[in-house]
Amino acid sequence: MTTGPDLLSLSIVCPPPDEGGVEVRPVVNGRDLLAEAVPGGVGGSRYLGVGPRYLFGAEGSLRAGATPHEVRLAWSGCGVEECCGALYVTVRRDGDRVVWVDWRDAANQDVDLPELRFAADAYEAEVLRAGADRRWEWPSGAVARLLEARLRGRGDWLDRWECELEFVWSSRRQPDRIHVILRHPAGRAGTDLPWLQFGTTLPVSADAPSDQAGRLEARLTAGDPRATAEVWGGSHDAGQLGYPWPPVDPPIG
Repeated sequence: MTTGPDLLSLSIVCPPPDEGGVEVRPVVNGRDLLAEAVPGGVGGSRYLGVGPRYLFGAEGSLRAGATPHEVRLAWSGCGVEECCGALYVTVRRDGDRVVWVDWRDAANQDVDLPELRFAADAYEAEVLRAGADRRWEWPSGAVARLLEARLRGRGDWLDRWECELEFVWSSRRQPDRIHVILRHPAGRAGTDLPWLQFGTTLPVSADAPSDQAGRLEARLTAGDPRATAEVWGGSHDAGQLGYPWPPVDPPIG
């Protein structure tokens, strides 16, 4: 006996700014997948979906190809995966199906979710539909998204100053600013070598997001970003790199 493909719907939930972040909730066969999975960590009683900018961004995390890749669908508690948990799934294309398999959560070795198999055409159409829906996005969020895309294309600038871009962040509770976060030196994630996190806060106006992103890119790439940024974090031995230490608290709300 054969069964039909699983059916996927991607619901974007956008609560008021003071009541939580924007999240993507995968609904499979009419049931909220994250609501039925229980985190195993210490800090949270439920999974929260990751934001649409991550799942539908330039990297296209939910897009499926012949090469399997892992996608983080949800997080829990404080956001530190080792203690509070985060839900990952491996996505791959298998003929006319897209497969979700090999679920894992670092804080819950007993995570038990089934293999899911979606019709590839319907799956890709749903990912494209949800990715094109930007009703959830606020103006400074659009500036952050566009600026991040521009900066990721400026490898020459980042290489010159031995930096790598972590992300460009915008909070709905701070609609008049965005935050650019860099890591220095580049390529030290996952190593024992010292590293620093630099942060810069930039004002956002009511101008068109694309125009602002262009101006802010020009402003940032005109020189050494470390000269005007603050140290917001780093490894325990980051003081060896010759910048002010300890770090200041980042003004991210």
